[in-house]
Amino acid sequence: MALSPDPRLPADGANESGRARVSDIARAAGVSTATVDRVLNQRPGVRAATMQKVLKAAAALDYLPEADLYKAMQPKPMRLVFLLPPQSNRFMQMLGDYIAFSEEQLAPFNVKCKCHHIEGFNPSVLAKRLLHYGRQADGVAFMALEHPLVREAVNTLVAEGIPVVTLISDLSNSRRAAYVGMDNRAAGRTAGYLLGRFLGGGNAGGGKAKPMKVAMIAGSLSYRGHEEREMGFLHVLEEMFPHLQVVGLREGHDDADTNYKQARTLLEQYPDLAGMYNIGGASDGVGRALRESGREQKVVFIGHGLTPDTRGLLIDGTVDAILTQHPQNMIMNCVRIFGNLRDRKEALAGVEAVRISVMLRENLP
Repeated sequence: MALSPDPRLPADGANESGRARVSDIARAAGVSTATVDRVLNQRPGVRAATMQKVLKAAAALDYLPEADLYKAMQPKPMRLVFLLPPQSNRFMQMLGDYIAFSEEQLAPFNVKCKCHHIEGFNPSVLAKRLLHYGRQADGVAFMALEHPLVREAVNTLVAEGIPVVTLISDLSNSRRAAYVGMDNRAAGRTAGYLLGRFLGGGNAGGGKAKPMKVAMIAGSLSYRGHEEREMGFLHVLEEMFPHLQVVGLREGHDDADTNYKQARTLLEQYPDLAGMYNIGGASDGVGRALRESGREQKVVFIGHGLTPDTRGLLIDGTVDAILTQHPQNMIMNCVRIFGNLRDRKEALAGVEAVRISVMLRENLP
C-alpha cells in the first residue's frame, strides 16, 4: 500500500502541528521533494540506496511509523514460478501442494511462489510454457526435458535476466543457474544394488548364481534424470550381478494406468520375471499389476517417490524399497538459490545437496 503524505499538510510552508513536511525529509536526505514523493508513494525510478536514505530521514523526523518504515524498506517479494509435470504423478502433486501451502515457511525469504502443472513430455509445449511463465516471474524452476528446444528456452530466459533452476532432472549444456535433485546416476546404482541383494547371488553373494530376469519401466528417457538412473542401474548389474538379465525397458510417462499396462505386459511375457525397477513415478500402477497377477511379494520391486500410494505398497509388501527425495527440502533449496542470486552470492552458497533416502517398510516415518 502506498505511503501517501498526510493530505492535511502542505509540502512546504508553515506546519502548526510541528509534524515534518516533505521538504524537511528532502532536505535531511539531500534529495528533491519529487524524489521523496516517489519513495513515499512507492513509485519506480529511485535507486535502492536513495530510497533507504529517504525512508531513514522520514523515520528520524517521525514522519513514518516504525512498522510502515520496515514495510516500505523491504524490497518487493521475488516472484518464483515452478513448472511441474501433471498431477497424475502423485509425487509431483505433493511438490505442488507444498508450494501452494508454504507461504508461512517461505515468508522470511520474501518470495511469492506459484506452481503450474503442465505437459512434461512434449518438448515444444514445455519450451513455450517455460518462456510464457518465465517472463512473468523473477525466477523459474522446472523439471527439464533433454531437448534443444528446451535448452534454447532456458538460455533465452537467462539472457533476459531471468534465472532458471532445473528440478529433479537436469539439462546439459544450458545456462541454468543450478540443479536441485538427487544424484540420479547414484540413485540408479542404489536401485540395482538393492534389487541384486534382495534377489541374492552374484558377486555380492559369492558363488555362481542362477540366471534371473528383471525389467525396467521409465517415465521417459527424454528426461536426463531417468536416463542416468537407467545407466547407473545397468552398470551395477553388470559389475556385481551379472546373473541378472534385463529383458525389457518400457516407458510409462509417469502415468499409473500406462505403468499398469506396461507392467501387465511384462508379467505376461515373462512368467519367470524376478525383479522390476520403476525408474520414474506412478509406481502404484506397477503395484496394481503385481497384485492382480498374484505376484506381489514374488517379484522384487524397487520404485521412486514416497507418496501415500507407495507407502501403502511398502506396508503390504508389494514394493520392497522406495528411493525418494523430500519435497520440502527441494523447494527450500530452490528458494535459497534464487535468494542467493538476488543477493549476488554464489548460487549454491549454504545449500545442501539433496540426499537419496531409501525407504523400507521397517523404517517408514
